[in-house]
Amino acid sequence: MAYDPRLPSAGTATTPSPPPPPPPPPETMRTQQPQPTASNEATPTPDSESYKLRFCTVCASNQNRSMEAHLRLSTAPSPFPVISFGTGSLVRLPGPSITQPNVYNFNTTSYSQMYDELFSKDERLYRNNGLLNMLERNRNLKWGPERFQDWVPGQPRVDHVSKGDKGALGTEGGVVDVIITCEERCWDAVVDDLMNKGSPLNRPVHVFNVDIKDNHEEALVGGKAILELANRLNEAASMERKSSGSEGWENGMGEARRNFDARVPEILAEWQEKWPHLPALWTLAWL
Repeated sequence: MAYDPRLPSAGTATTPSPPPPPPPPPETMRTQQPQPTASNEATPTPDSESYKLRFCTVCASNQNRSMEAHLRLSTAPSPFPVISFGTGSLVRLPGPSITQPNVYNFNTTSYSQMYDELFSKDERLYRNNGLLNMLERNRNLKWGPERFQDWVPGQPRVDHVSKGDKGALGTEGGVVDVIITCEERCWDAVVDDLMNKGSPLNRPVHVFNVDIKDNHEEALVGGKAILELANRLNEAASMERKSSGSEGWENGMGEARRNFDARVPEILAEWQEKWPHLPALWTLAWL
């Protein structure tokens, strides 16, 4: 048995000596242990706050307006997942005259190929009209123009991540939450195409049109306005997911998703008050 040092002095000492204090060190260690645990419990918070809606921007040729919006969304301080398309039958760029446009195919011609061709044709002309600068921007964002009607919702887009497309992270699954067109005829083409595709995913998608004139100056203004609309929508989506939970969100169901969908017209109306010179349209469609 262990020897107790208090036994010999129990009969002779007039005042009992205090017992040795082995317990305090374990207690102090116990009070220090919860501190790292508390900090670990706080780590999931940024994940819930970092939710991002996925966007798709669309114009006629996937060159000017949709690509300026693609740039703004993918390079914002808090960037968004984004893909972009054109709705025309061919990619058309201004040429030496109105009757001599430069025409290219979607999906098979890269921005770099277009840049090199126009540079060799007439560098001075295409530098002065802004086409070379535009194509330089575009080829730093993605490989080449894509046609909306050729897009298959739900088809993986992992190859765009490997190509280095800006905004590709988060869109690998081939689905988006919001589509923003830059011209009413593009909006009509998008809505018609979604109806023709028959909603194979049965997944809601908000389709907006922000009417932007097709020139470089208006595209800059429109890109800024689209980014603000995206921020407003994402703030509302994050708020609803935080208050009601994210259950069913990806399938277009659940309380958070229903509340967000109901708030969209109000969000657009508030945005439109700030940007009255950019007429907007909205509808709820299905992927």
